[in-house]
Amino acid sequence: VQLVESGGGLVQPGGSLRLSCKASGIFVFIKTMAWYRQAPGKERELIAQVTDEGNTNYADSVKGRFSISRDHSENAVYLQMNSLKPEDTAVYYCRVMSTNYWGQGTQVTVSA
Repeated sequence: VQLVESGGGLVQPGGSLRLSCKASGIFVFIKTMAWYRQAPGKERELIAQVTDEGNTNYADSVKGRFSISRDHSENAVYLQMNSLKPEDTAVYYCRVMSTNYWGQGTQVTVSA
């Protein structure tokens, strides 16, 4: 199983980014997939997940601003991030929930 994230970068406050997590060795539609993030000096936190049935859940800190989705043809999971804030700065990881399958992470920096 391999998860490869992309799409991070530097963005100004209020801007948007779309993170991608392309999977191989596992089909993202039959698992609960999740995005986590880890800011400097803080613990890694779960921010969004989508179940095999398509139900989504979000941390309060990102609810209404972030959206998780999946694509069958790409076998990928996405995180659309809008109205970004400096406190969203972190390394973002995707994960197959309830497993040790993690991506390598992608850095998101929100700064003017």
